[in-house]
Amino acid sequence: MIEALIVDDAPLNLKLLSVLLSSHGYRVRTADTAEQALEILETYLPELLIVDIRLPGMDGLTMVRTLRSQPRYRDVVVVAVTASAMKGDEEVALAAGCDSYITKPIDTRTLPTHLAHCMSRRRTTT
Repeated sequence: MIEALIVDDAPLNLKLLSVLLSSHGYRVRTADTAEQALEILETYLPELLIVDIRLPGMDGLTMVRTLRSQPRYRDVVVVAVTASAMKGDEEVALAAGCDSYITKPIDTRTLPTHLAHCMSRRRTTT
């Protein structure tokens, strides 16, 4: 079972992603702010982190940069999600340390395959 942490300030998105990932064999924890996620990550090391780019307080990319600066989180697969995709956002997310980038609304039919691909690609490169 793959451990996953989802960080999103929209309760509906947390619920949707939690149900979808759980139904595909992930063990899911959630946070609604970057600060809450960082607190959880002090004692929990997921294999997958799905993080909304635009969060209240600390934004998702700042959180990812913080994590990537620490060796403990080097192998965590990070997928950025955003509802307000702008030109160049994907490049910025990848430069911040994200492994992948998806836009909302999330395509629930393709997300599990996309995540499986991200997980397999990350595992073979570490």
